[in-house]
Amino acid sequence: MSNDMKKSALITGGAKRIGRAIAIYLAENGYDIALHYNTSEKEAQSAKKEIISLGRKCNLYKLNLHNNRDLTSFIKKVKMSFPGLSILINNASIFEEGRFLETDLSLLNKHFNINFKAPFLLSQGFARYCKKGQIINLLDTNIKRTKTKYLAYNLSKKLLFEFTKMAALELAPNIRVNAIAPGPILPPPGKDIKYLQEKGGVVPLQRNGEIKNIIQGVNFLIENDYVTGQCIFIDGGKHLLQNQ
Repeated sequence: MSNDMKKSALITGGAKRIGRAIAIYLAENGYDIALHYNTSEKEAQSAKKEIISLGRKCNLYKLNLHNNRDLTSFIKKVKMSFPGLSILINNASIFEEGRFLETDLSLLNKHFNINFKAPFLLSQGFARYCKKGQIINLLDTNIKRTKTKYLAYNLSKKLLFEFTKMAALELAPNIRVNAIAPGPILPPPGKDIKYLQEKGGVVPLQRNGEIKNIIQGVNFLIENDYVTGQCIFIDGGKHLLQNQ
């Protein structure tokens, strides 16, 4: 493979947490990285430095997924810098509280724009400009729940789950589309490890997971070229309890 066609991956929300871990893992396994972020510039620069130290190329892309609708051309821009772009990880999302009667149009639009419309449009651009490869969408084990105080968030992730299956069918055989639904892996913003341990204690495996479990799922989806349209619940079995 020529230098111009080195295998590459685009990770949205790749500056911190699970997105950063995926970016570092892919870099360790020979991928150049296009790393998207919005407000986390300091963390993005830190991730870039680490990726470069691994001998890989890393470009940073600052983009507000809430207000930007020209995302197919964004993929074209990334593809020009990374001709070997073959993986899209739709990781970026927001997570804000609001039950049904508390969810106004602004909150609904923000979650739908970032958590669903952005992955939709980025996937569209990936299909048009990359032609081959794979897409992995990050969901949430709570897509199995029908009652939640995070209604807009959960609804947007449910929609992304359905889109994953539809896109897998539309884009086969050249592009595989799958999803990962994490459970209690990291505490949400504003919560500590004790909160996470409490959540992990009530799942069937009676413990919280680790980021390495998500990486193992990403590795499986990348390596197994006969899997598409699937969602792997990496949640200690939590999804089995959602409607009890």
